Parts: sequence; structure tokens; C-alpha cells
Amino acid sequence: MTEILSLSDAVAFLTERARKSGADAAESCGVRSLSASAECRARKTENMEYAETSGVDLRVFCGKRPAVVSSCVLDRDTLAELAERAVQMAKTVPEDPYCGLADPAVQAGNTPDLDLFDPAEKSTAELLELALKTEDAALSVKGVAQSDGASAGFEKSHIVSVSTTGFSREYDRSSAFVSVSVIAADADGNKETDYDYSSAVYFSDLEDAAKIGRGAGERAVKRLRPTKIDSGVMDVVFEPRLARGLVGTFAGAVNGAGIARGTSFLKDEMGRQVLPETLSILENPLKKRGAASRPCDAEGLPCAPCALADKGVLSAWLLDLRSARKLGLEPNGHAARGLGANPHPSASNLFLTGGTLSPAELIGDIKRGLYLTQLFGQGVDMITGDYSRGASGFLIENGEITIPVSEITVAGNLKSMFRNMAAANDLDDRHAINAPTIRLAGLTVAGK
Repeated sequence: MTEILSLSDAVAFLTERARKSGADAAESCGVRSLSASAECRARKTENMEYAETSGVDLRVFCGKRPAVVSSCVLDRDTLAELAERAVQMAKTVPEDPYCGLADPAVQAGNTPDLDLFDPAEKSTAELLELALKTEDAALSVKGVAQSDGASAGFEKSHIVSVSTTGFSREYDRSSAFVSVSVIAADADGNKETDYDYSSAVYFSDLEDAAKIGRGAGERAVKRLRPTKIDSGVMDVVFEPRLARGLVGTFAGAVNGAGIARGTSFLKDEMGRQVLPETLSILENPLKKRGAASRPCDAEGLPCAPCALADKGVLSAWLLDLRSARKLGLEPNGHAARGLGANPHPSASNLFLTGGTLSPAELIGDIKRGLYLTQLFGQGVDMITGDYSRGASGFLIENGEITIPVSEITVAGNLKSMFRNMAAANDLDDRHAINAPTIRLAGLTVAGK
């Protein structure tokens, strides 16, 4: 009879079997996840899901030849075959001079408790009730014509990592969310849509459902009857939701993998001024209950707070072991990976800090500009920094946000955009990437 192994036994068995099959080094990760969600539309149940999944992977190294395999079947015979296949694969692939596991001397020992697991569970009925409450609040906003759907859910994961370096870690983490999307309409049949959401490690830390619903409804109604504007060069303000995406683009530009390939517009800017000296981009992987917190990275290296840009000066790359070796630098604990995949550099909790003005003060001297609430398309060239995206939002006239506008494109170069940005003081810390309202000077706006 086939023997089904526990998650912990499965990863230990895989690494041991890989060594016996001829691997010089190996590591294995296992994940068991429980997720539940409920969706509604127009006050009717649309979907309810409850799922439990388990999976393991195995990375092996035969000299400088790596291979990765994975399985969702945890019986001993299947895992034995998986380990043998991984070693066979590694012996046939080209050598990678930069691959390999971490030095055991620098891997994390005891790691701090970052309070990343919520033990409370919600039934699908409770999730549906939350989704309905969120949708009801959105539909109660005058001008909202219909719901485009609301949902709520959570996920809990148990994760085990084992390596032939002696590294071993077993931990739990969780996440929860609630969201809603609505359509507003006026008497003439004009329609606009918008959304709002909240996510957190603990279910109890989600923002109030009624607030989320009202926020989505009010956003959609404000966008009704947009106008087109003339093209020109003007200051453009990104609301925090969009500003977070801009900080994410910065993180992508300092990703060690791109730096090693020479495919980042910031590749030659280390130690140079890339933001105004009043602003910094800080990372804190050790934030308790943080959306992207982690005491150590996917390669077992300890994580610590750092500045990607310190008072405007570029001061760190995001490095995993491979990119660090390729660049001749020391790794700095930024590896992340999913089951069956190789590690890659990734940031944890990011914060754009240093803004001192209120959002009203930030836009107060703009005679004619834009306040953007939505961006479309993927017009970002990470090699040159050229930026061009479709957008919609509101016109700024004499320091005041006025009428809605749409069908516009905003363009510039990210190097100049970052160096000349200004930030407000409305930073919050609820997300993996956190940013206040941002003002960008002199972007090219294409309108009618």
C-alpha cells in the first residue's frame, strides 16, 4: 500500500533521496494551503469556494547544473521517482556558474515572530455575509446603478523548507481580503465603473466593509460625464493607489536580476541622486503583520530593514544569491520563489517617505493639471525608462480638483519623473507597497 507522507516528512525525504541519487546539494519546500472565498452580484450568491491543497518541490544541484521539479502527490514512491528524475535532469542541463545554495554560516538561525498568522477562520457563509454587506453599502450610494460583484476570502498556508546545508524552517502565514466593483449611471445612460478593496494578514484588520463599499460607489459616481481635454505639458498628480504602482516600478528597476542583465534604466545610477533629497524609499521586512513581511528570504538568508533610496540617493539593489554572484556583490536577503520555480529577487514592505505637505497643499499652486485615479496599459520601458500610459481622473484648475476627464495619455521618462517628484504626507502602511499622493512635474499629456 502506498505510504502518504506528511508535509514535513515529504520535504525531508526528497532532500535525502536526492543526495542518495547523486545530487551534490538539494533543497525542498512544501506548502499546504486552505482557502475560502464567496462572491455575490446584485445581492445574489454568485460563487463560493473552499479548497485545500498541498504541494512540494525539489531543487537539486549536480555541480553547477541545477534542476527544479514539483509534485502535488505526497506518496513515498512518487517522491522517490521525482527525486531521481530531478537528478537526471540536472546532469543533462548546461552549467550555470552562478547557481547554488547559500553558505550555511550566513543562513538564518532563530527568526523573529512577525505575527503573520491569523488562527481565526471564517465559514463561507460568513464570507458571503461580508461580501453582501460591502455590496449593499456600494449600492446605497446615490448614482450607483448596479454591482459588478463583491467578494471576500482568506488563505492560510503552512510552509516547510529544508536544505542539505542544514537550514530548516516551518511556519504559518495568512491573508484576507474584501473587494467590490460597481457601475454608476446617470439619467442619460452614461456609465462609469470603479472599485475598492482591503487586504490584511489578519481578518480582523480589514477595513470596514461599509467604508469599502461606499468608497467604491463614490469613486464611480464622481467619474460620470468625463470630458476630453487639450494636449499639453502639465503637472500630474497620482492618487496613493497609483503612486504605489510607481514605487513598484522603482523596485523593478533596482531588481538585481535586471541589473545583472543590464536591462534597467537605473543600472548605472548606484550612489547617485535618483529622487529629491527630501524623499526616501525604505524597506521593512520585519514589520509585524506586514503584508509582505518575512524574517528570512527563500534562500534562508536573514532579512533586515534597508533603504533602496536614502534621501534620494540610490543605495541598494534587490539581490538573491544568483544575481549577487553575477554582480560580484554580497546577497542581501531578497530571494523569493514559488513551488517549482527558481528564486528571484523581490522586495518586502516598501514605503515612500518624506512628504510634508497635505494633498491639498501639494496641488494648491497648480493652475492647470491632472489628478489621476486610473491608469491603463503597460507602456513602461524598463530599459530606457520611457513611460506612456492611458489614464483618467480629474482636471486640476487653480489648485482645485474639478471635472472628471478621460481618454488621455500621460508620458515622460522615469528618470526625470523620479528626480522631480514631490510627495504629500498622507502615507499609510497597510500594503506591501505604500506611497502617499505624488506630484510629477511637466509630463506630456495627450488629449483630444
